[in-house]
Amino acid sequence: MSEPLISVKNISVDFGSGKKRFRAVDHVSFDIRRGETLSLVGESGSGKTTVGRAILRIYPVATGSITFKGTDITKKLTSSEQRDMCRRIQMIFQDPMASLNERAKIDYIVSEGLYNFKLFKNEAERKEKVMKALLEVGLLPEFASRFPHEFSGGQRQRIGIARALVMEPELLVADEPISALDVSIRAQVINLLNRLKESHGLSYLFIAHDLSVVRFISDRIAVIYRGKIVELAESERLFEKPLHPYTRALLSAVPVPDPEIEKQKKLIVYDPAQHPYDKEQPIWTEAEPGHYVLTSASELDKWMR
Repeated sequence: MSEPLISVKNISVDFGSGKKRFRAVDHVSFDIRRGETLSLVGESGSGKTTVGRAILRIYPVATGSITFKGTDITKKLTSSEQRDMCRRIQMIFQDPMASLNERAKIDYIVSEGLYNFKLFKNEAERKEKVMKALLEVGLLPEFASRFPHEFSGGQRQRIGIARALVMEPELLVADEPISALDVSIRAQVINLLNRLKESHGLSYLFIAHDLSVVRFISDRIAVIYRGKIVELAESERLFEKPLHPYTRALLSAVPVPDPEIEKQKKLIVYDPAQHPYDKEQPIWTEAEPGHYVLTSASELDKWMR
């Protein structure tokens, strides 16, 4: 098996200090391989966005390491390493309205990274790269002369994707990129991201709170609760056989399009007090090949049965 593109090992992220210190992410580990989409799913405040921002070095890590293409990016980097990392890891933001400069034309917004990293030889090459990026996300080249307020939310998110794509990244951190969009537009953006992954060999860390959304884009899914990953498995396996009670609770909240089935569906409420962790410490266990869960030995036996 090939080396992972990025390897996150036991990272913790703290906010505040002393008695006011709060651990937002607690010893999280996962790998993302080239061409893979790993989705990180959890409720608001679970720490999923914090993990994404730690990878982008927006938040410093308190413990652990993040290795990108063999380089530990949590340590002090040289200027060239820093520039390479910034170019190769790009982000798609949650809010397509707030993430674009309202006073700049689309041509400049998409070109900003090209200017900063001097990724063009002349003006003709820069314009060609912008036009190509816009076409790849399904926008017309003539849109380059317009301002963000002239576009819908879905079009703005495509502009944000084009801005990341023009940098020729290897990893995209997509922080709930469809949560602010209309339901009718969400499938289009997911299909676009899947198509770009195939054509450009991209890897994604796809952050979301809705399991029903990530099923159609993920190779693997990690479920995070209060800063800890509680389950990680291949996408279809997680839906077929969820083990952790929190995962089952998330799945029970996924709406069913059939009103009769929806009325009969039983909502599961997760209670962390149900675990016998005062007697047995939970450990990260491979319950079956490729399916990991945070559990004690007695719980795992019960869940597997």
